[in-house]
Amino acid sequence: MGRPTGTRARWGRAAAVAVTVVCLAYAPIAMTGILPYARPGAPALGEWLLGRSVSPEFVAEAVRDRMGPYGRSLVPLLAHSVLGGLLMLLGPVQLLSAVRRRVPLHRIAGTVFAVTVYASMAGAALYLVRTPPAEAFSGAAFWIVLATILAGTVGSVTFGVLAALRGLPDLHQRWMLLCYGFLMTAPLLRIEWGLLPSFYPGLGLADINRVAIMHLGALVSFGALLASRALDRRATVPGVTGTWCPPPVRIAAHLAGAAGLVWITAAFLDEGTAGRRLLLAYLVPYAVTYAVIAVRAARAGARGADWAREEWSLHLAALCLAPAFSAVTVPVLERTLGLDRLTALVAGVGIGCGMLAYAAVTVVSLRILYAREVLRRQQEFADLPTSPANAPAAVGTPAEGARG
Repeated sequence: MGRPTGTRARWGRAAAVAVTVVCLAYAPIAMTGILPYARPGAPALGEWLLGRSVSPEFVAEAVRDRMGPYGRSLVPLLAHSVLGGLLMLLGPVQLLSAVRRRVPLHRIAGTVFAVTVYASMAGAALYLVRTPPAEAFSGAAFWIVLATILAGTVGSVTFGVLAALRGLPDLHQRWMLLCYGFLMTAPLLRIEWGLLPSFYPGLGLADINRVAIMHLGALVSFGALLASRALDRRATVPGVTGTWCPPPVRIAAHLAGAAGLVWITAAFLDEGTAGRRLLLAYLVPYAVTYAVIAVRAARAGARGADWAREEWSLHLAALCLAPAFSAVTVPVLERTLGLDRLTALVAGVGIGCGMLAYAAVTVVSLRILYAREVLRRQQEFADLPTSPANAPAAVGTPAEGARG
């Protein structure tokens, strides 16, 4: 699909460097993160850094609150954290080898990456299965968000592998970027642990987690979308005609999204100070994401880049539907899991943007697959051999017609 050029290339290189630095810095933090729970007093780089950036009391409270839930699943969590650190190292290798077209290295590292994702997520799944949602660290809402991220990570890497095996590099690239986006929730959450206490002094780690999950899913899926579009320079895709997101669909999505946002805003405001804090953590990133996608879609349409406009538009429609999805999900979580209103609200809002971004990538993939199928059938029809049965009947001469 080509490498980015010009300004886009410079921004792309800067983003790649930033992601690589974060991944390399987080790898040792991930690999040592569970050690204090397996052996109290064991060195853990993340706890050491957090104690100096926030306070030793903040860390002590976090370790105390996580000791019970983590103690029941130390081996799975240890495997999950160590393999998660390895994934942080493999991710930049995958990205750089793909951009620079180092095909053998990309395939070997990709195989190791996929196997490691499955193994690491298996450890996380065991922890979630063994831990009732109400007993999880940060409560049921955080458990639900973790389970959703796990499902999204496994699903996206699976579709990415299948796309590679079918020889669909554009779809493979999108799914693997989304997979790595979901994996990046771990280092980004750690960054927020260090930064958010400055804005919300006195909040414990459990409350910081609730603030962070208001936007983590939206941010990582948005990052995956930006990377996908930066690497895809095609103005058109063969077989893609028209749009799957016409004006009536866009209008309906915006109306549903507006209704969802009004409901979410009212629900959070009813929860007092904590609700206002969570609402702000949701609305600001959401508004920025919406503005960027809407502007990119408009610019793509103005310069005649039909495929870029189509992909931006599909993601914009999904983003608009995310608040509506969350609003519908909240009462479902209340009734099925027996959650209180605030917990269900935090969980429903926390998973909305990530799930709808996953749905948007699915729709984009179906759009491309449908276009390929249309081209295949057109080619098959063009290649049909001409036979007497398929040939049109000859028109007789006037004389023959008169004789008839």
